[in-house]
Amino acid sequence: MQILTRLIALTRGMQLKRQFKDIEKALEQLAPNARRQLAAIAMREFSAAAKTEFPHLYATPPDEKYAPWGTGTAIGIERLKSDSLQVRLRGLALWLIVSFHETKDSPYADQREVHRQVMRMLRTLKENAGSGDGASEYFTTSSSRAA
Repeated sequence: MQILTRLIALTRGMQLKRQFKDIEKALEQLAPNARRQLAAIAMREFSAAAKTEFPHLYATPPDEKYAPWGTGTAIGIERLKSDSLQVRLRGLALWLIVSFHETKDSPYADQREVHRQVMRMLRTLKENAGSGDGASEYFTTSSSRAA
């Protein structure tokens, strides 16, 4: 059973790494103003996910509650393909927040690496957010609570 669990975790880690490359490319293409919008959206998503019973299953239908992982990252990747900037930003934020919670306390090296990458990206968003919208302060307090 341990071998199967490790295989599932390895597969999921590889999947998240592949998706992270797409997320990273999308973030690099954003204008500074859109990055500030993304920081604000991510702040709201982070707050909403933290209030749920299982934050790593945020945006997952209730009937899939017992799946090994939720559908939030898949939904985020699908939204990333949209022509609408707002939909893409919501997809980016959703993917970042769900993957943050999913990989936060993982005992597996692949998933811990994804978590570090997501944390770096959230830190970059925090730094680019500016002091006027409150996102910088939110990410500072949320990151210290999550650590």
